Amino acid sequence: MTAEADQYVHGHHDSVLRSHRWRTAANSAGYLLDRLRPGLDLLDVGCGPGTITVELAERVAPGRVVAVDVAPVAIAATRALAEDRGLTDLEVRADDVYALDLPDDAVDVVHAHQVLQHLADPVGALREMRRVCRPGGLVAVRDADYAAMTWFPEPLAMREWRSVYRRVARAAGGEPDAGRRLSSWARQAGFTDVTATASTWCYADPDDRAWWSGLWAERMTESTVAARARHEGHATEAELQRIAAGWREWAEDDGAWFAVLHGEVLCRA
Repeated sequence: MTAEADQYVHGHHDSVLRSHRWRTAANSAGYLLDRLRPGLDLLDVGCGPGTITVELAERVAPGRVVAVDVAPVAIAATRALAEDRGLTDLEVRADDVYALDLPDDAVDVVHAHQVLQHLADPVGALREMRRVCRPGGLVAVRDADYAAMTWFPEPLAMREWRSVYRRVARAAGGEPDAGRRLSSWARQAGFTDVTATASTWCYADPDDRAWWSGLWAERMTESTVAARARHEGHATEAELQRIAAGWREWAEDDGAWFAVLHGEVLCRA
């Protein structure tokens, strides 16, 4: 994404970064892992804090790995994590997903996790990922689908949460229900060999419920999502506080359960 054309609606509040740091290759890129092998060159688009990136890099070493993002906080975090893991050959830099600073046919694998949902032109981004991917290589994309998320019990405040979030995301130019659209977008971008799958994150035990609900309660009152909701008229402060309370109420139920559905595509270049 570019700072000018696209807006990362979540921002970089700690409630967002805590969620990003939880992500691993195993829980967020399982659909790709059996396609990786040592020596492949890989580009990670929208690397965030790098927790997925470094694990992908370890799997393809000694292949070249480039990680790109537009947020300075993400770039700094990925560089620090790579240094901690001894990945001295991992290149981390700012770049534009619509005009990547790479030649044609530069890498064997392009990976993007939770990126396309935030873009005004996801098809254009996929075309650019295809450009830099070598013939026979893979473009691997995974995005959540908010309309398909499901939970129990169902306090009214959490239904309001989804409605508010989807309005905020769309007002910023994104598509919060991206997961179901990935296969279609990939074909529009020119891919003809597309394998579409789905997977979930599930939060049901007490610790997971407390963590997940706490993240969203904070996001809906303190993050960029909350600021946009207030400023653009999607929700009042009282409504946002009610949504946060609903999240905490949900987590206190011993039988509470929440599933996040993701769409995934493996696109052969």
